[in-house]
Amino acid sequence: MLQLYIANKNYSSWSLRPWVLMRERGIPFEERLLPFGDESLWAPFRAVSPAGKVPCLVDGDIVVWDSLAIAEYLAERHAGVWPGEARARAFARCAAAEMHSAFAELRNRCSMSCGVRVRLHDYPDGLRRDLVRLSALWNEGLSRFGGPFLAGAAFTAVDAFFAPVAFRVQTYGLELDAPAAAYALRLLALPAMAAWYASALAERFRDEPHELEIGAMGRTTLDLRAR
Repeated sequence: MLQLYIANKNYSSWSLRPWVLMRERGIPFEERLLPFGDESLWAPFRAVSPAGKVPCLVDGDIVVWDSLAIAEYLAERHAGVWPGEARARAFARCAAAEMHSAFAELRNRCSMSCGVRVRLHDYPDGLRRDLVRLSALWNEGLSRFGGPFLAGAAFTAVDAFFAPVAFRVQTYGLELDAPAAAYALRLLALPAMAAWYASALAERFRDEPHELEIGAMGRTTLDLRAR
């Protein structure tokens, strides 16, 4: 069976992408969670993943160590990972690639932490531009392909790539227009997202670098995580 190596669910946005894709598409896998900062686990993990980072998919003697590469590997073996229709598939791949490489201000200022609610100290122009672009991209997909997901009626890899953004919207109260905000809520309501969120809240591990980063960007108003 496929093995998916991930890190802590509260923090690891990159891990969430293939995890939620495989859960929502019904692709069986074994989860292998390696906590941030635990060197006793990271040392053997480096022997599994050439990059020494998560996520990492292991299929026998095949190792795939990037979330976009994992999506493509799965698409070669399972129908429905990408949309079947050519125009929708092209859009989905472009949008996923854009999320993979862009939105730097959103990533840097709004680190994923599922279990807290944070009021940002400020809203710089770069973050506002990222949110405007995010809304435009989501609205384009929803309007062109009819929703409720970005490339049509079915959840595909492009939605998985934006799943961490839905948690960021919830954590930081990010400002989106009505259709984009509704799409974020639809992602949060997915069974796989609800399962990830419940596990994230149950984690007692705290990663100091993540906690310090979040504290530098805003004030935590609510902490829902187990203690």
